[in-house]
Amino acid sequence: MGKQIAGYKMQLACFRHLQDLRRVENKLDNFKYEYDLKKVDSILNFAAVCPDVDAGEPLPLMPWQKFMLLQVIAWRDQYNNKRFTEGYISVGRKQGKTYLMAIISSYSFFVEGYGLFNQDYLLASNTADQSTKLFSYVSFMMQYLIDTNDFFGQIALDENIEVQANRVIAKNQVNRLVKISNESGKYDSYHFTNAIYDESGDEKAGKYTSRIITGQADVKNHQFLKISTAYEFLNTEFYNDIKRSVENMERDYDRTSENELCLVWSQDNENEVYQPETWVKSNPLMDLPGKKAKKTSDLITLRDTMINKGKLNEFQNKNMNIYLQVNTDSYLKLNDVEKAIIPKFTLAARPVYIGFDYSLFSDNTALAFLFPYLDGDKRRWFIYQHSFIPWQKAGSIDAKEKQDGINYRELEKQGYCSITRHPQGIINGDQVYSWLTNFVEDNQLDVLCFGYDAMGATTFTKRLEQNTEWNILPVKQRTGELKDPTKFLQTGFIEGSIKRFDDKIMEKALLNAQIYEDKVGIQVDKAKATLKIDVVDALIDALYQGMYHFEDFAEVNDPSKQVERMSAEQVAEYIKSGKFGFGGD
Repeated sequence: MGKQIAGYKMQLACFRHLQDLRRVENKLDNFKYEYDLKKVDSILNFAAVCPDVDAGEPLPLMPWQKFMLLQVIAWRDQYNNKRFTEGYISVGRKQGKTYLMAIISSYSFFVEGYGLFNQDYLLASNTADQSTKLFSYVSFMMQYLIDTNDFFGQIALDENIEVQANRVIAKNQVNRLVKISNESGKYDSYHFTNAIYDESGDEKAGKYTSRIITGQADVKNHQFLKISTAYEFLNTEFYNDIKRSVENMERDYDRTSENELCLVWSQDNENEVYQPETWVKSNPLMDLPGKKAKKTSDLITLRDTMINKGKLNEFQNKNMNIYLQVNTDSYLKLNDVEKAIIPKFTLAARPVYIGFDYSLFSDNTALAFLFPYLDGDKRRWFIYQHSFIPWQKAGSIDAKEKQDGINYRELEKQGYCSITRHPQGIINGDQVYSWLTNFVEDNQLDVLCFGYDAMGATTFTKRLEQNTEWNILPVKQRTGELKDPTKFLQTGFIEGSIKRFDDKIMEKALLNAQIYEDKVGIQVDKAKATLKIDVVDALIDALYQGMYHFEDFAEVNDPSKQVERMSAEQVAEYIKSGKFGFGGD
């Protein structure tokens, strides 16, 4: 077949497939899966008679479509159940993903469900209209097979199958295929053999998916497929599923999961918007024989129209299937936030600027640490944070996690946060103080400045003033004071001078932040109260002084200020060094 242009994520999926075929061939004891060639023939033969809804008749499948179907159906475990119990499938807009899901749903009901009893099958989406669209594809396909194919017509007679307005039922076997929207959320009474959730990238989609998954626990040969084009929402269950799965495929030598399938047809970067020859990565239907020139021309016209409307990012999001912030007020882009990640950085025995954003109730309290350092002759700033998580307003830490979309209990294990120990779930000032002072002492940090919101945490900061030698600096939270550090942080991410760990709390805060502008300057804000940007506020407070660290006029480079921060022993050593002009020993 020759070469095929493919994006990085699809290359990973193909690499995983080839590696697993080698594992099967070499009969590795710890690999318990088989690629069942009978299932390959079964699903391809079935798909060959399934009609395309628009054409009204079966159409030949393209290689990428076959690959998707075979990954879903043909990989099996040692009990001949489907290997991939959960799958995440994403492709650009108008690429026929709903048609392929209709094939899988119909195959599951007609072929795999034949002779079984009390089986539940699901077609779900966020709204009633969305779930109805997917159901209309499936019901049309099933009725077509019953009416035109003797084999499936006989199955329909044997099982007394009826394709109804809102469901498909096999009366003799008491099997049922239902459509349910997230608006109703009525998943609890079902145990789905096959479940398909359309538009899973929407931020509403994760609300009830756990009910689907837990209901499948004891169901033989079960599978849950989430499908979607990229959305502008970044901290969603679907986006995090894909990100986790990509990392798992990258660690082929040390996979953490063998039962999650990830197939993503997408561009590799935003700049490919000006490279139409690469668009087949996210729009695989462009390779339809005789259609490429027309489809390319149509997409170029759409791109240019979106540019003229100032909405190029929406084209990149939906038609190139790239996750990115499409809101024009967004403070940072996803790519800039992700490229700042580095695997390791030694915090100990370094100068540091600390920023503090304090809250008593529903908002998190955040400590941000800014470590200036040189990478050769290049100025760099490493940022680190630790948040304190209240749950009083949410009612419980479980409810707080669902509200914020962050697994705080897991991140606490990783060291990025502390859940409040206060019995009423509010911020515990003693806990924050102890953590901070212990962290500084344990890592032998040289605190150059502690910046905080001038309107808050006065008791806390007075305690620091009394018990430390730190430079405690109140920062007024207005654009005139914040515009420079706000711009510095943004520019640092864009230019690559700011680095960080893969910390989900920090990432979500950075992506939640939006730009607020007035006649004086800019500062960060958030679109709604439930979005967390506490870490960003704390980082900007740390940068108020920290952004000048390498400048001659910075306080840290003023000899008199250096002496003020020294202990008696350090002063004596400094005098001996001769830097005050007193001579040597």
